[in-house]
Amino acid sequence: MAPTEDSTDESGTATDLQSFAVQLRRMNGELNRVVHAFAAGQNLHATDVQALSAILDADEPMTPGRLRTHLGLTSGAVTACLDRLERAGHIRRSRESQDRRVVHLHYENSARSAARTFFQPLAVATESARALFDTEELTVVMRFLTALNEELSDVRRPPPL
Repeated sequence: MAPTEDSTDESGTATDLQSFAVQLRRMNGELNRVVHAFAAGQNLHATDVQALSAILDADEPMTPGRLRTHLGLTSGAVTACLDRLERAGHIRRSRESQDRRVVHLHYENSARSAARTFFQPLAVATESARALFDTEELTVVMRFLTALNEELSDVRRPPPL
């Protein structure tokens, strides 16, 4: 059964759309604060950190074209981003396939280690929050986050021409 507009759960916690929007904006703001701090400390743009995340999280080797689609940027903006990341030692480009035109993007291990150190407090905070829930609840949370991410990927707008 879908929640109604002014739903609350058994504990009195609001579960309506507005309450979700407030909490998602708050979480987004907190994550952006951390991402911007990392970017500033690495002399990067926030978009560069998004690119690093996309490269790290990709199910298959990331290419500049797939990164462009993922970030919704122009080809020139992706090239500038990748140039900054490569100069800073965060990524390397390689041509590993039979088709030498295909470029794969790799997150450098040394940069991965620096990011892991910087984001350790985020991992600790996440683990503290996870500890408040049992496995069944966490399964529901993961289902919700997965479904929300799928829905959000469907509402992307094409990049401007």
